[in-house]
Amino acid sequence: MNSPSLPPESPPPASRVAENNEFYCAADYRPEDSVGYLMRRVLGLIGGGIERELESSDLTNAQWFPLFKLSLVQTSTVAELARDCLLDCGAMTRLLDRLEAKGLCRRVRSVADRRVVNIELTEAGRAVASGIPAVLSRVQNAHLAGFSQEEFELLKSFLRRILANAQTPFDDHPFSGSSHDL
Repeated sequence: MNSPSLPPESPPPASRVAENNEFYCAADYRPEDSVGYLMRRVLGLIGGGIERELESSDLTNAQWFPLFKLSLVQTSTVAELARDCLLDCGAMTRLLDRLEAKGLCRRVRSVADRRVVNIELTEAGRAVASGIPAVLSRVQNAHLAGFSQEEFELLKSFLRRILANAQTPFDDHPFSGSSHDL
């Protein structure tokens, strides 16, 4: 698989080496060296690969995730599914409209509470969803070519640490103290 190569990584100047965990400096900030930019590029390339692999099932990159999430549980409400997929309820409703039009899911009003509408997969939806793990495995393994098991585990631990840092309230970050007040 030929993918565009990224610029070579350049080491940070010795004067900036993680003394205060400040890896970026406004004076010489380059977006292409940003962890966020690199992660976004990787996600975009993986998403494109998944979409190409799912082309025959008529699913887009945006549609496979809620379909797969629905396959992991029996039913779900729009709000629960939106929360799981990190989308707002309006976007999830529109996405479910498209999946329902393709005959992959249906809305079913709850017997216990008529105000609640559950989403469930149709038989066709379950069949399509059952093939998603194989696609995800192929595409992600292709992007991890050349990694050792140890490097793979290390990468996941780094990403989990970034995620944990991102989920920490800003006031709790060590860099948010008075030394950075303007």
